[in-house]
Amino acid sequence: MPHLLLLIPTTSYRTRDFLEAAERLGVEVAVGSNQDSVIAAFSHGRTTQIDFADSDRAVDQIVEFATRFPLAAIIGVDEGTTAIAALASDRLGLPHNRPEAVAATTNKFRFRQVLTNAGLPQPTVRLFSTDEDPPSAARRINSYPVVLKPVALSGSRGVIRADDTRDFARAFERIRAILAETDEATGLRAEPYVLVEDYLPGGEIALEGLLIGGRLNVLALFDKPDPMQGPTFEETILVTPSRLPRATRQLVRQRTEAAIQALGLTEGPVHAELRLTEALGPVPLEIAARSIGGLCSRVLRFGAGVSLEEVIIQHALGRDLANLERERRPAGVMMLPVPRAGRLQEVRGQAEARAVPAIVDLRITIAPGTEVRPLPDGDRYLGFLFAKADTPDDVEAALRQAYARLDPRIEATPATPEGAAAMTAKDRKTAALHKRVDRGVVTDRPAAHRLTEIGIIKRVAGNRHER
Repeated sequence: MPHLLLLIPTTSYRTRDFLEAAERLGVEVAVGSNQDSVIAAFSHGRTTQIDFADSDRAVDQIVEFATRFPLAAIIGVDEGTTAIAALASDRLGLPHNRPEAVAATTNKFRFRQVLTNAGLPQPTVRLFSTDEDPPSAARRINSYPVVLKPVALSGSRGVIRADDTRDFARAFERIRAILAETDEATGLRAEPYVLVEDYLPGGEIALEGLLIGGRLNVLALFDKPDPMQGPTFEETILVTPSRLPRATRQLVRQRTEAAIQALGLTEGPVHAELRLTEALGPVPLEIAARSIGGLCSRVLRFGAGVSLEEVIIQHALGRDLANLERERRPAGVMMLPVPRAGRLQEVRGQAEARAVPAIVDLRITIAPGTEVRPLPDGDRYLGFLFAKADTPDDVEAALRQAYARLDPRIEATPATPEGAAAMTAKDRKTAALHKRVDRGVVTDRPAAHRLTEIGIIKRVAGNRHER
């Protein structure tokens, strides 16, 4: 039986959810990742090493793997693997989006160009080389505030608001440092550019969808109740269903559909982020050819309790999807921020947080002893809180109440005082906001998570053998 190939970097948190979904569906699954793993020893043909840092080589490796283990479909689970999945699928003649369409979603400058050319409202953008002198580049900006960001990273990493030339120069330097330490083995690209775009005031909303034959099926709309004003723009609380007026929700869908059409996406999951502006209405900030990141998908269930990962896998394999209606009960997730730099010792108050009515789960996803930094310089979150209740307001309230009971203990490290001394008033304000605001995308998984994934693959392999 042909395999489903999942392309998942070792830093992903999506591995377990996709493997469990494949097991529930009885799907033969293989995992392509950027590092050799101990799980490779458990079943021949169920794991393979892929060089995500080199797209051409990665595609060649996948094609070679397919000669030994025929593939039915390829899914790029995280941002850094979607373009490789499309290229490999194109080479193998498997169902896929056009590689050019997916590539445009992974480059913020190209994304802006495509949508602007299609007549969709977009902020004015400028592209600077990281070799440029930051103060000189700042003087070329005609008006402030603006938002600076890397062109190819994800999870709000390196996204910084600047209100004047001094802010601009500092943000530019920070992005340089972030790019210098980006690990391209995950598939993310440390492109040597800084994108600068006009700041658009307003709130944000996220749309989760599935494309089938070019038609958008909206799976969920997530409100983002916390302000997204900067100076950084980490993800925060997500609550579904949206409490926005029906007319606004309809316009969000229409703008998302128009952006998808402009990009040329036709199949598979899409995750969209839109800015809700007074002057322009909903403005698409991001359309990703993948599902929502982190562990956020765990709040979504469809039909008779089907997970988002099961929906994605069934679609990739060309199976009929009987029911794409999300369960009616309101749900939400809170991504727990890293409040300050240092070494995580522990997170106290977990039992108290879990005891809050409507909280259904809490996952701390960083192991004790791990060095941590807040976004936008860091690339991880403490974990995730999940809630379900009778109303969206109750979901949001439960998440906030539970978060207030958590007490992360972070030990200062030698690098910490230097960073603290360099903090501006804005940085301190951002750190204070973290006590009431939550956000999230994470990378490094503790060993316990990886061992769980090993167990899943062993179990899947054993089930196949029994059949």
